[in-house]
Amino acid sequence: MSDNLILAFDYQVKGCAALGAPFSSRILELAAKDITAGGITAQLLRDRADLPADQLIRDAVALRLLASLHHLVLGGHAPELASCHPPRADDPDRAWEIAKSVLSKHSDLVVAMLDHEPQTNEVRRSACLLGGFLMIAQETGLPLRCFELGASAGLNSLWDRFHYAIGDATWGDPKSTVRLSCNWTGPAPSLATELCVAERHACDRRPVNLRQPGEAIRLLSYCWGEQGERMARLRAALALVRDEAFKVDAETAATWVCKAAPMAGTATVLFHSIMWQYMPPEEQAAARAALAKHVARASPDQPFYWLRMEHNEVAQQFELRLLAWNKDDDRLLAVVHPHGEFAHWQ
Repeated sequence: MSDNLILAFDYQVKGCAALGAPFSSRILELAAKDITAGGITAQLLRDRADLPADQLIRDAVALRLLASLHHLVLGGHAPELASCHPPRADDPDRAWEIAKSVLSKHSDLVVAMLDHEPQTNEVRRSACLLGGFLMIAQETGLPLRCFELGASAGLNSLWDRFHYAIGDATWGDPKSTVRLSCNWTGPAPSLATELCVAERHACDRRPVNLRQPGEAIRLLSYCWGEQGERMARLRAALALVRDEAFKVDAETAATWVCKAAPMAGTATVLFHSIMWQYMPPEEQAAARAALAKHVARASPDQPFYWLRMEHNEVAQQFELRLLAWNKDDDRLLAVVHPHGEFAHWQ
């Protein structure tokens, strides 16, 4: 069995531990040992055994396996596993012993989850993206047209419908059921900036249709079970999207980015968060080519911006960056927490 799978799992073991998910970290540690032993995990991942380690990490293969177990718990398919899995209990060693038989028994569902890219849709990331939108509004004084790539269920496309607590200050709808907090440090954007969203659009190659049975559970499964606050935020955002009936286009970025062309009297913003790594290189190239055309067409009356929150593999940090139509540099706005806990403005 490929050592690359072990490297990918070890990478995620450390990631879960660093982000406050000890149960998930331990489960993946035990899964890695199962790969070495040639167990059920190795069997389920045998078709990926020869892939490069960096691809396995980018594809978040370990997270896919973890999500498949959580999906079985949330869907009521594995009550014996649920009995020692958060939120009911926290016994990862016992949970893994049960998980091995559960993975075998429900292998069809597990394989389907392994074949689907993670769609965490962490709404707290909007607390970082908010700063970018405020900067654009301050620079232009224009209404925003927002286009989200890799939107999953479209939760973060409704970012202006949330309530934010930024230190002692607040922003957004005080009555919103989606309540986010974020620690901003450094020269942060002004929360007093007037902002208006004129249009919102979103796409995903496989959007989450919340009207279909089981789709909400699949989305929830990508949240780590021991992190109850994240689960609660996600559930609140799912309810909001259902009420809004917001539609996410089923389309790849390669073709959909063309629709985000500048329009007079508005500031057009193409944005995304923790999704670029899941796009094939050719799709990334096509999206960049369309972006370049939009930048060339932009003007003071119809500016264009590319706002994104993604992992910088070179610097080994998560960053909020902004490419503006009228600037040569790709600005680093903030170093951020991947789940939106903080933003250190530059």
